[in-house]
Amino acid sequence: MTLKESSMEKFEFRLDQERRSLRIDKFLSEEFSSIKPEVNRSQIQKLMAGNMVVDDSQNPLTSPSYKVKPGQEITVTLPDTKPATIKASKIDYEIVFEDDDLIVINKPAGLTVHPGAGNQDNTLVNALLYTHEGKLSSISGEARPGIVHRLDKETSGLMLVAKNDFTHQILSQNLQDRTIKRSYLAFIYGIMDSKRGKIEASIARNRQNRLKMSIVRKGGRDAVTNYEVVETYLDNYASLIKCKLETGRTHQIRVHLEHKKHSIVGDQVYSSCKKNLPKSVELDGNKHQFIKDFPRQALHSYQISFIHPRSEEEMSFEIDLPDDLKKLQECLSN
Repeated sequence: MTLKESSMEKFEFRLDQERRSLRIDKFLSEEFSSIKPEVNRSQIQKLMAGNMVVDDSQNPLTSPSYKVKPGQEITVTLPDTKPATIKASKIDYEIVFEDDDLIVINKPAGLTVHPGAGNQDNTLVNALLYTHEGKLSSISGEARPGIVHRLDKETSGLMLVAKNDFTHQILSQNLQDRTIKRSYLAFIYGIMDSKRGKIEASIARNRQNRLKMSIVRKGGRDAVTNYEVVETYLDNYASLIKCKLETGRTHQIRVHLEHKKHSIVGDQVYSSCKKNLPKSVELDGNKHQFIKDFPRQALHSYQISFIHPRSEEEMSFEIDLPDDLKKLQECLSN
């Protein structure tokens, strides 16, 4: 099955029972041999390194030795041979660190990472092309130069960008191996049952709404989020927690917290667990309305640690809350 999306071409494949336990690079090269023979095993491995091969939960598959399971759906995204022109745009973003191999970026909330249907000009990629044209890795194709991993549009904070293919391949593998450590701050409704804990619940694409993810008992990808309560507010109306990812599934923190009945403040998609203000709390009406109507999920990627692909030096970066979340914290602190 072939799907067209913007300047990309997507192919979906499903392994049958007769070919169980095939290496994914071998499986895909066999599939492409009859429809696009120019997509050989070597190119598939390059596509995998660029996060262009995903499973049915939209999780990147970057290891060529990964064994495909019968019935599993694999999607491969190919850059079009004539990709749409992506314009360089002057869009503000903060560079926390940069060298010849990579950039650590503080992405503002509201900025989509890369172009997609309906948004070709106002993304982080457009901004990167303005500041670093010709200086970004090419593994992910012309639509996603340098992009190693993503943050949701409304999530702020730290992310990595690769400036060459050598760096991109190693960082992508490190993501798969879980050696890149990412931590987030989240303002949630209510308080967790314990001060520290671990949420383990598999995640898959929601069958009714393909834009959402869901907790599933079977068929999903394992997902693990460690959390620690930092502060509580307004007689347990809300709290601030740190979340450290062991895995990096789509919408993982948001889905896990919704599953635990503690939606993130401002989340417009996973929002079934909002709390009423306790009767014991007196809060200015405008402040209460500000909290209730907070316009984006109050989630911030505040810390990232990794081994530098070239120097093999251990690197760690941490940033403060952005201004909008500081204002939210002030309102909650009353």
